[in-house]
Amino acid sequence: MHPQHPVSPTAPLSAELANPYDALLLASFGGPNKPEDVVPFLRNVVRGKNIPDARLEVVGEHYYGFGGRSPINEQNLALRHALEVELRSRGVTLPVIWGNRNWHPYTVDALRDASAFGATRVLAIVTSAYASYSGSRQYREDLAAGSAALIESGFDPLAIDIVRPFFNTPGFVEANIAAVHEAAAALDELDSNAVGVNPAHVIYVTHSIPDTMQDASAVTGPGYREQHEDVQNVIDAALRERHGIEVHSSLAFCSRSGDPRTPWLEPDINDHLQQLATEGVTRVVIAPIGFISDHMEVIYDLDTEALATANDLGIIAVRADTAGVRTEFVAGLVDLVLERAASERGEVTLPHTTGALGALPDVAPPDSCRMRLGEITGIPVIGGTAD
Repeated sequence: MHPQHPVSPTAPLSAELANPYDALLLASFGGPNKPEDVVPFLRNVVRGKNIPDARLEVVGEHYYGFGGRSPINEQNLALRHALEVELRSRGVTLPVIWGNRNWHPYTVDALRDASAFGATRVLAIVTSAYASYSGSRQYREDLAAGSAALIESGFDPLAIDIVRPFFNTPGFVEANIAAVHEAAAALDELDSNAVGVNPAHVIYVTHSIPDTMQDASAVTGPGYREQHEDVQNVIDAALRERHGIEVHSSLAFCSRSGDPRTPWLEPDINDHLQQLATEGVTRVVIAPIGFISDHMEVIYDLDTEALATANDLGIIAVRADTAGVRTEFVAGLVDLVLERAASERGEVTLPHTTGALGALPDVAPPDSCRMRLGEITGIPVIGGTAD
């Protein structure tokens, strides 16, 4: 257990803006902090799949190459701090805690901390912008398990809500627009002779998922792929209209795993680079819009593998930043927190979105984002209709 000692409110909330919530939980994936953590962490990730440690050691080479340490932990601490600063700038002194599905501090540790300082109702922000099993329902399962473990260890139960998926919120999208524009400018500096002659191709990249998980994500709303395509369209339009950039773009995927016979979303980023090379593309911006910060998938699958592939193909490539702790992104998350709080107080709210898909519901509907289409596991969830 890793107590976090969050700062409890020391001044009245401005106009009770955060009521009915008295803690904000940053719910994330987790990652190892040292080489000895790598295999135990990966055991947690693949729990129930009977994958031998020898295979996990092979997968762990990605982490060992970076000292056995995932960048996600420091990034979550930075995001937590940024959220605290933004909340306080608005006169809201809501404590921010952090818990993970797969490594310390675990979700139940964070919930114990919240209960210990007197919280009774918690709002969670999941560090995944898009709705799918791995980015939505699996967190709802983890929060339900953490809540049950909290009660089993003698703590009073906490009421837990979850902020809606935020892929099409203005803050997240604006942060990515800025990042892609900056990367395009950096590419022009690297290859100034091609400016105005050979436009860059923007490859938007996200984590691949099995086809059946994609199908399940589309049962109650726009599917995982469609959510990304909506963000792609908004960024493309902004680059054209605001910056006069002639945009050619596509969506690709990274980080597939498991049985190679299982269909996953394609094309893989490396295969896609090879295809673009055959079409004469020589300049690309790789934009990891599927990730909110520089996860291992970004610094290994993109910065290491994809950039090496591009170099081998004679393609000049620049990887755009993730949203990270950009001002517009952090402010947008706080907007979502205050929007949900107002809604729970019974106030009329107007969700702000970009693109064509509209806001996903605050409370997940039945059958949303199952692991496989039509599969009912019976695993308890929170933050949605019991199903």
